[in-house]
Amino acid sequence: MPGTPLVTTNWLAENLSRPDLVVLDASFHLPTSGRDAKQEFVVAHIPGAQFFDIEDIADQNTDLPHMLPSDAEFTEKVSALGVGNDKTVVLYDAAGIFSAPRAWWMLRIFGLTQVYVLDGGLPKWRAEGRPLSDTLDVPVPGTLKGMLDTSKVYDLEQVKDVVNGADGVIVDARGRGRFTAEEPEPREGMRSGHMPGAKSVPLAELLVDGAYKSPQDLKKIFHDAGINANKRAVCTCGSGVTAAGIALGLTLIGHEDHVVYDGSWAEWGSRQDTPISTGSA
Repeated sequence: MPGTPLVTTNWLAENLSRPDLVVLDASFHLPTSGRDAKQEFVVAHIPGAQFFDIEDIADQNTDLPHMLPSDAEFTEKVSALGVGNDKTVVLYDAAGIFSAPRAWWMLRIFGLTQVYVLDGGLPKWRAEGRPLSDTLDVPVPGTLKGMLDTSKVYDLEQVKDVVNGADGVIVDARGRGRFTAEEPEPREGMRSGHMPGAKSVPLAELLVDGAYKSPQDLKKIFHDAGINANKRAVCTCGSGVTAAGIALGLTLIGHEDHVVYDGSWAEWGSRQDTPISTGSA
């Protein structure tokens, strides 16, 4: 297997027929996009892939979007996709790199180890003229036991502690306009701005043509933003999706001391008891 969390389109094409390989389309679109990720999957997907529904494989008992599910919910829904603890899983999305890292992060923190993201995603696969399918395969359920590693997830109170001076640096994956409050949030009812002390590292700036930049370039971006190996990185975004893309970027440069704030701005920005800063960091 690759010594990195990423796999290339060449690697996936050469290994697509492996019996221990599960390919998952984890595409997700923002509420304002007008797109239906699941319907797009039905029309065209990498052959043999299953659809990892970020909205469904989530806690259904909260108003916050796609929060982490319970161990039991995760085990039931993900094993139904053919995923087991003995499987190798490759995730991709329709944007190149956008939501696939969220599914990668989820699988990892629930205990799977052989989990990878297709660098460049579906756009690169398409651009190279590789095969697509509209056949909906019925998977054999996997043998899976998911157990959440809570040390990799921060909640509201833990992020408040960081804002108030506890160890850690908040890394915000949203676009700079949303960070500074010059652009509105895509979800209604959200205040604009960022958590005091947060650093702006838009996920888009870690990418080129829908794929991650080189580790050397990633190191420079994080260093220039004030993120270094001496502090825990608390990754956040609009709703916990692109925050995982920051977590993957940090993993690519060997910075393993990072967590994701699952509630992200959907939680922080919708409350009245959380401090907000505007303008650049």
